[in-house]
Amino acid sequence: MKQILIRSGKSPFHVATPEQVIHQDLIGTNSGNLLFSDAAHKLLLTKNTEVSSNGIRTNSSAARAAEINEQYDVFVIPLANAFRPSFRDALDRLTKLIEQLTIPVVVLGVGAQAGTDFDTEAISSLRPSVKRFARAVLDRSPSIGVRGEMTAEYLRDLGFRDVDVIGCPSMFLYGDTFPALDTRKKLTTDSRLAINISRGANRVGEIAAIARNAYRRYPNITYYAQNLVDAELLFWGDTSAAAGLRKVMPTAVSHELLRDGRTRVPMDSAPWLAELRDHEFSFGTRIHGNIAALLAGTPSVVLCHDSRTLELCRYFEIPYQMLAELPPDVDPAELYEKADFSGLAAGHQERFERLVTFLDKHGLENTFTHGDQGAEFDARVAALKYPEPLQLWDGSDDGSLGYRISWLREQARRGQQGVERELETASKSISALQTRNDELEMLSTALLRRAASAEKRLDALERRDRPVRKTALRTASAVRGRLRRVVGRGR
Repeated sequence: MKQILIRSGKSPFHVATPEQVIHQDLIGTNSGNLLFSDAAHKLLLTKNTEVSSNGIRTNSSAARAAEINEQYDVFVIPLANAFRPSFRDALDRLTKLIEQLTIPVVVLGVGAQAGTDFDTEAISSLRPSVKRFARAVLDRSPSIGVRGEMTAEYLRDLGFRDVDVIGCPSMFLYGDTFPALDTRKKLTTDSRLAINISRGANRVGEIAAIARNAYRRYPNITYYAQNLVDAELLFWGDTSAAAGLRKVMPTAVSHELLRDGRTRVPMDSAPWLAELRDHEFSFGTRIHGNIAALLAGTPSVVLCHDSRTLELCRYFEIPYQMLAELPPDVDPAELYEKADFSGLAAGHQERFERLVTFLDKHGLENTFTHGDQGAEFDARVAALKYPEPLQLWDGSDDGSLGYRISWLREQARRGQQGVERELETASKSISALQTRNDELEMLSTALLRRAASAEKRLDALERRDRPVRKTALRTASAVRGRLRRVVGRGR
């Protein structure tokens, strides 16, 4: 049986509590990672394979590399927008691990991040890291799978030709079929809508105002936040309301989408899709937030604000609008009515066949061509019991008070230990400075002694040389006298 190791925050069959997800960061800082890692897990699970999660954090030690080489046959790496400055250190650690591996390494959909103009000059500083990563992968793989043409062109400009555009595994959760989207309904003020918002998108367009106005039009809207910091905010709460703090983005409890209980943070992909099936429309700046809706059979429109969203929308023909061009009072119904899903549906099978060709090239079976169409995977997921969706904590006993108290105690202990370490370090520094000061004082004393000794020797030399100078002066005076007398007789 082929042993496949996959880079993912957790196995799709592992149900974690919200505390565990937050504490261990099992979503890799973003719930969207669950979608493509779970889809990759399902895709690669056949009767001839066993798929294991490596975790999202990279242990690049020689011991871990040796363990992987011994226990696994291939290392599969589904990635998102990994070619970005904030991911540089993680990319370098991943590269260091890959360089020590002797088994095949398969990159399943990596992307570069730039603006909507696809100008990669802004990430030019990443070129050394990206080159090293690509070389390491291609030494162990016939090609690199990328999310779209921009990333493919970026790697070609760096000198790499073995690049295959395959999109993102999340779109192939159901293989060569895609859920039917019912677009016949008309949105009303009672319609259930889903919105997703990227924290940095407000720098590009009016997403904060769009969300605010949409909530006023459609009170049954649900905000699906995806970041780990959003989960922490719901779990812990904050003092923004008491402080009178108001944020235009939903990043504080005082924001209406959180205050009114309209916010969720997905902890698993299956219940996320189940919730979205009850919505009539989804929109926003999160590519995987909208892909989740599409996989649930809910029409969605992406509001593109960077290359990572635009690149995937173009490849999969997902309906999108440019965020920068939208007015703050745009009606979601207008986005819904303008959306054309025909290309998404018509081109899906061809895109899936392209992915299968890529997997075949890398010696990987897939459940839809070589297996049970994902039936075992779906059955195991259906049998799981998931915790209730994470919602805003109201301060009451929700069963997690013990964890919160323990966490605070551990943080206080870590803080105290940190202070003690800093004091110990400072004490050592002071001791080292005192020792150095003593050494300098000893050196100064020695130099002063040497200077005094030198002065004494100079004085002795001067006393010894004084008679010699007097004799020389007398001799010179006598010589001058004789010369004058000689000169006088000559005249």
